[in-house]
Amino acid sequence: MSHFSHQWFNSINQIDATQWHYFFGNDPFTQHAFLYALEQSQCVSAKTGWQPHHLAVYEDDKLVALAPGYLKAHSYGEYVFDWAWAEAYEKNGLDYYPKWLCGIPFSPIEGQRIRIMHSNPKLVYKYITEQLKSHCVEQAWSGWHVNFCDKAQATHLYDTGAMRRIGVQFQWFNNNFKDFDDFLKTFNARKRKAVKKERAKITEQNISIEWLKGEKITTATMQLFCEFYQRTYLKRSGHLGYLNSDFFSLLHALMADKLLIMLAKRDHKVIAATLSLIGDNTLYGRYWGASEEVDSLHFELCYYQGIEYAIKHNIHCFNAGAQGEHKIARGFQPITTYSAHHIIHPDFNHAIADYLKRERQHIDIYKQQCSTLLPFKNE
Repeated sequence: MSHFSHQWFNSINQIDATQWHYFFGNDPFTQHAFLYALEQSQCVSAKTGWQPHHLAVYEDDKLVALAPGYLKAHSYGEYVFDWAWAEAYEKNGLDYYPKWLCGIPFSPIEGQRIRIMHSNPKLVYKYITEQLKSHCVEQAWSGWHVNFCDKAQATHLYDTGAMRRIGVQFQWFNNNFKDFDDFLKTFNARKRKAVKKERAKITEQNISIEWLKGEKITTATMQLFCEFYQRTYLKRSGHLGYLNSDFFSLLHALMADKLLIMLAKRDHKVIAATLSLIGDNTLYGRYWGASEEVDSLHFELCYYQGIEYAIKHNIHCFNAGAQGEHKIARGFQPITTYSAHHIIHPDFNHAIADYLKRERQHIDIYKQQCSTLLPFKNE
């Protein structure tokens, strides 16, 4: 009979980077270096409400599962919204925080959040969920959450008693396109004309785009990007963003081969930039910033240039981030995202499960409606 045990780690550096890579592979967001950069820069810490609390599971002395985890003191930066749950707790005189979250801070990116290497994964899932429930009771956590896991993992967790939640994102898929014009041939005439008109505005404003990858990204370029990112966040949200210059510097130092910066220049002066991460078969458009407002530049730099890059480098998927119905008209298709949740308070768990059942029906309808708005020809 299997004998499992587990251990909590309050720093990613307490877990061997080679072992971590063996479990999580080349996914840029679950790379040891990415999580280390978040911690070392203090973007995630007890002070910011993201106390690292990673989970390792062993069978006898052999490591069989790993999960990046955080004790949360709020719900910012998660992109799976449970503010209403927290408010209901507060109205009833209960503490919703802390809660344990398995996910990647500030990154609405799907992947295997819990990575298991075992001949019988169901046994490991059962052990993990049992231990999480016990820790919630012992440590006064309101519950545990696994955000942006893949469908298979959400199903495994659902089978062990977790609630399953869905959402919608918009992603672009490469159907072996030769170039951007080949992609546009799949559009109906009106939508194709709209995209061409939008892209023409960039040329008319004398703006050029430059791609920089890996070692071509200089320290000065990364610093400039960070300034744009923080300036744009400040204007939009009143703060400098979740990520600081130390994080971007560490990312540049540790993961340059996974980074892609796109610069928008007018009269040789950089006026905007995006920072993307490159996975095995997916381009992840993550961060953007600009020094000024320029008509249609956000769409060009954040969407069309990513599509161009994906086509040129034969990348299957371009994930340009959460939400954004404006992506639909530009050829980004609605896809379902998954998360798993368990709330310790039985009455609240029951009520939220009922809510999620009704929410799922609305989201299914919403996804269908979004599909009808896609710009592609009816064939």
